[in-house]
Formats: sequence, C-alpha cells, structure tokens
Amino acid sequence: MTAPYTDATLTPEERADDLLARLNLVEKAGQLSQFFYFGTGELPDEETLALLPVGEQEMARQPAAVEAELDKGGAGSLLFVKNAALANRLQRKAIEGSRFGIPLIFGFDVIHGLRTILPAPIALAASWSPETIAAGQAVAAREARAVGIDWTFAPMVDIARDPRWGRIIEGAGEDPVLGAAAAAAQVRGFQANLDSGEGVVAGPKHFAGYGAARGGRDYEDSEISDSELHNVYLPPFRAAVEAGAGNIMSAYMDLNGVPASGNRWLLTDILRDEFGFDGWVVSDANAVRSLEVQHFASDLTDAGARAVNAGLDMEMCMYDPAFNRLPAAVEAGLVEEATIDTAVRRVLVAKFRLGLFENPYVDEDAAAGILATPEHREVSKQAAEKTFVLLKNEGVLPLDAQTSIAVIGQLGDSPRDILGPWVFDHDLDETVTILAGLRARAGEGVEVSYAPGVRVATRVFASMFDGMDHGVPTSPDDFDDDAELARAVEVAAAAEVAVVVVGQNQNLIGEKASTSTLELPGRQLELLQKVVATGTPTVVLVMSGRPLDLRWAAENAPAILQVWYPGTRGGDAVASVLFGDVAPGGKLPLTWVRTVGQVPMVYSHYRTFQPESADERYWDEASTPLYPFGHGLSYATFSYGAPVVSPAEIGVGESATVSVEVTNTSEVTADEVVQLYLHQRHGESTRPMRELKGFERVTIEAGATATVEFELGPDQLRYWSAVSRAWRQDATEYDVWIGGSSAVTDAAPGAELRVRA
Repeated sequence: MTAPYTDATLTPEERADDLLARLNLVEKAGQLSQFFYFGTGELPDEETLALLPVGEQEMARQPAAVEAELDKGGAGSLLFVKNAALANRLQRKAIEGSRFGIPLIFGFDVIHGLRTILPAPIALAASWSPETIAAGQAVAAREARAVGIDWTFAPMVDIARDPRWGRIIEGAGEDPVLGAAAAAAQVRGFQANLDSGEGVVAGPKHFAGYGAARGGRDYEDSEISDSELHNVYLPPFRAAVEAGAGNIMSAYMDLNGVPASGNRWLLTDILRDEFGFDGWVVSDANAVRSLEVQHFASDLTDAGARAVNAGLDMEMCMYDPAFNRLPAAVEAGLVEEATIDTAVRRVLVAKFRLGLFENPYVDEDAAAGILATPEHREVSKQAAEKTFVLLKNEGVLPLDAQTSIAVIGQLGDSPRDILGPWVFDHDLDETVTILAGLRARAGEGVEVSYAPGVRVATRVFASMFDGMDHGVPTSPDDFDDDAELARAVEVAAAAEVAVVVVGQNQNLIGEKASTSTLELPGRQLELLQKVVATGTPTVVLVMSGRPLDLRWAAENAPAILQVWYPGTRGGDAVASVLFGDVAPGGKLPLTWVRTVGQVPMVYSHYRTFQPESADERYWDEASTPLYPFGHGLSYATFSYGAPVVSPAEIGVGESATVSVEVTNTSEVTADEVVQLYLHQRHGESTRPMRELKGFERVTIEAGATATVEFELGPDQLRYWSAVSRAWRQDATEYDVWIGGSSAVTDAAPGAELRVRA
C-alpha cells in the first residue's frame, strides 16, 4: 500500500502529518538541523589531513562530518552548496540515508545575485522602484534554482540608522516605509516563479533589531524602545510576511537583554500571533549554540530546548548542532515532543510545497545556460542605472563631446570591487568596470586614460570572506604611492574631464566590516584634492554602501554621483548616466551625514525642546545632514504644485486622497521620485517632525505634467503608542507635504488633513 505522504494529490499539510507520524524523535531532530557544507565534494584522506596545520584540520574534516550525518538521516538542510552536480550528489546521499527518502532543502546567501550580480541592496533601495527591485531578484532566483538552491537567506530587512554598521549595505536604509516596500518587492521577486521551479523561498532576516547594534559594531547587542521597535524596526518584517515570505531568519544578538533566537515574545507572540506568519524560522549561523555563549542557556541541551520552545524551527550551524540534543531535552522534561512536532511539520510542509519529494534533483545540463543568460545581465544594467544618486551637479554632467577623459582611482578599474560584498559565484571575466564601460561608450576618437593614483585600502583586522573570494585586489609590494599619485595628477591635468572614483573597497563593508570612521580610506582625499587643483573639470564617483565624509568634495568638486556597488554591468550603467543616455533618478535611502560625529542622525527625528535651534546642537558643526534623506538631483528639473487633500476632513478609520501635479520644466525626459511626508501636530504620543508615508517613481516627458495620487488611511495614520502600549490613530491635524526629498518640509507649500473622533 502506498504511504499517504508519497501521494502528490494530497495537500502538503496532509502529507506532512502522515510523514511526521512515522518519524522517531532522533529523525525529527535531524530534520531541524541545517549544516554549512564547506567542501567541493572531494573529501581529503587522513594522510592529507595530517599534513595540514592543526587549526585547519577541523575545517577540512567538516564536509566529511556533514556527509556522515546525511548517511543516517541526520540533516534536514544544507547551505553553501552552489554547484548543481554537488547538490545532486548530496541530495542523493540524504534521500538514501533517510528511512523515508526525505530530501534536503538547500539554502544560500543569494543577496543581490548569484552569477549575474545586481546592485547592492542599499543601491536597489535607492531606486525607490519596487518593480525594479522585484525584477532583479527574480533573475537572482532563477539562477539560484538552476544550480539547486531552493531558498535564499534574503532579503535583509533590518532598518539601519548607524552608517558605521557594515551590514547597512544589505538593507534599505533608515526608513520603515521605504524598507517595507523594498522588503515586499524582494520577496515577490524571489518567489514569483516558485511554482514553476524558477523561484526560491525568501527568508527575510534578521528578526529582529539587528540593525541597531550598539555603536554600529557588528554582533553587539541592541537596546530599542518598544515604540521604536514597533514603529520603525518591525514594519519591514510585517510587509515581508504579508508578501508571502516562506521563511524568516532569527537574529543572534541580544534584543533588550534577551537573545533573539530564544525570544518567545519575538518568534511567537509577534511573528506568528500578530503578523500571522505560517512558515518556518531558521536561526542565523550558530545562533542556537550561541545561547550558551551569551550566558542565556546553561548548556547546549538547554539552548536547544529554549530555542524550540521560543518558536525556532531549524538550527543553522557549522558543527555539532544543539538540536541534536533535543531527544535528551524531551527526556529531561525541558521541552514537549509536541513542540518539536510543530517545528518538524513546518519544515516538512515547506519541502512538500517546493515539490522536493517529486523533484529532488536539478538539471545539471541546463544550469550553465541559465547562468549565462544575456537578458539577466541587461536586467542588472537597467537596475543599476536607476540606483545612481546625483548628489551635486554644477553643469559638468552629462558629458558632451569630450575628446579626452581621465579615470582616476583604483576603484575605477576593479572588477571585484564594483560587484560589492556578499557575492559568492561571480564571474570577473564578464564584469564591466567603470573604465571599461566608459571606453566602450566613448567610442573612437575619445581617449580614456587611467591611473590608480593611490594603493588599495587595507583592514586592520582581515576580512573573513577574503579567503573564500577571488579577484580581491592588492597593491604590489613595489607600489610607489608618491610616484603613482603624481602620475595620476598628470593624467588628469592632460584630460578635458577627470572622473575620480573614490570610496571603499568591497571588503570594507558588509558583515564584520563595521567602521569607526566615515573618512575616505587611505590617501583618496589627497588624490581628489590634487586632481581638482589641476583645474580639470572633475566628476566624483562614490563607490560605497554607506555615507562617507564628502564635505570637501561637496564644497570643491563640481559634480558628485553616488554609484554604490552597481554589479556585473556596473561600468556600462555608469557610462550611460555620465553621457546622458539615461538621466539619474535615484534618491538617498538614508541621511548622508557630514561626519561620523553626527551619528546617529535620521530625518524623522522628534521636535523636542527649542526646535528653532535644532540646527545648532553642536558648537563646531551644523547639526544638519550634508544631503537629506530622499535627496537626488536629475538632468531634468521639476516643479511641484501644492498638494490637494480630499476630503480635507475625515473620521478616525476613514481615508482621504492627496494629489499633486509635477511638471518637468526641462527639455530632458527623466524619472522623478515623488515623496509624501506627514507630521502629526498632537496626539496621545508625539510623532516625528516628518515621516515618509508614500512614494512613486514616475517618468515624466520633457515639458509634461503628471498627476500623482496617494491614499491616506488608517495604515498610514496609525502608530504604536507607548502610552496605551497599542496601535492607535488619533483625532488630530496633519501637515502634508509632497516633494522630491525630505527637505520639502522646509520650503514647499503644504496642505492640512483634519481627523475627527
């Protein structure tokens, strides 16, 4: 008789219930364990292992240990496998090692592309275009699924308000509304083609509060008020859940004194009961074992029990999972087997929904073709073009009829750096640098020269990713800084325009890449100053994932373009914008501080005491940003009419619309990101001076006028109040502004919305 769990006509839930009833407790614990796999599939013999340094032997033995678990059905998932043939071999091993032929689910960090690298996530957020974001992540998902990856540990939806934090590059910046839109768009993109076998399960992370790491130091604890947690840090997760995310990753830091991966209030009360999440929750790497390290759990048995009791379903680990001790925890009375059953059921349902029992293997012959798809590269280029933010332009851009261009700066011709961090299967041979992109676009008759100028920046503490990377640039031992800087100045002086690329190498940002300074690394500022001093018109391109100290450039350079880390076709995209083939339309997803001493600084701050002198809080520097949240110039110019609110008065729970006419007053067709901001004048709690409540990126023809309309209803007008400790909408008055940045509240005409009880 055929077992019901093998019957594909039954629902995933029915099949999971049948299979769950057949598993013993050890097999159940195995389904809840996810292992890193650090091998290539070639397992070294003992003789080879004995020749390795003692410190490297454990890592070298790790793949064999994982495969031993597969042989006995001791793993439910693997991560870090990106080769189709290897995935198939390990999958076969797992199925044959399980009494019931249970397949693995493969996860991986597909953050902004697999083979085709998209702009970094903070850059995608700068597009303010959910459609662009979703289209890019659909490409990433198709490539990932082609090599056997079923599930991505993305998007990272942590709000980040401290640019010292390295992982700011993985998120959407400082604002919950933009962050929620970016989170939902990425989930839709990753999962769009899930049923057809070309999508992957999205796993938003890190739940919750990781972006508020104390001092911007990665892995530190977070202290967040209840009000800020509900109003700022949780909305992107709610949006991701509402978009259908199948997985959530818990964070490993302490949140208000409780490790997130053992926090029942977070994982059950908020995530499941309030948000309605019905997927499975995985820990971040070694986060369950870390409950003991963090002096929360007494030992690994206690750690496993406390995590699963909190609502965690799967443990991600490198070695010796704490969840292996769950049978002992049941015997000791630390956890009920029914609680473990709930977690196992969620994992099995996910596997049945993905069709892994019927189609556990990937087509190895098709993978190479999918990874090489030219259309994927074009999607990356078009996405990058939408992310660039023109911070300043005094008429130098777009370039026009130049006969000589000097590209200055090591980042201008670094294929590895233009991709950004958090990529693991990139192809540098097809990556287009800024130098290559400009040369291709300039064509014959235009000389595009190059000089690196200054050496590659280095870290005091080495990056943990460099050892598994390829193409990371280094400066030769005989690199003569003074001579190369002088040569760069000569090259710039001889050109009609200088394009100086400054910023941070990709291994200076990301995980374990927090920084104590926002200054340009090394001698880049000196290089820029000397190039500008030549009198050659200078365009500054900034390659970074965080705000850097650009005070000198903002004062002295005629043009500044933030290009982030634009991806595989980044150089082509940069050239398109510099030459005016495409007008820049990106906007800042964060407040660009003047100096690290201003951190943290956000646009949505409170009015507080003596608001008239808010710009003078420091005696030595204006306490205003260098560039405000939402800022971004264009080759076009736009004028805004006054916003119209209809009706001007509504009741609590009702909705109004607010519309505005935006006119392109130039001769250039371009995109504008129209932004809606509110301020609540009074209520049960005070509210920030301005809050983004809606946005839309629109293309407006030269000389044309577009009407943009937004809805203002309970979702936009409610907030979590620390007074009543609940969500609330007040009867009050609102100031309403619509413009091209958060600075619109300082100058543009506004409107008023009244809400009656």
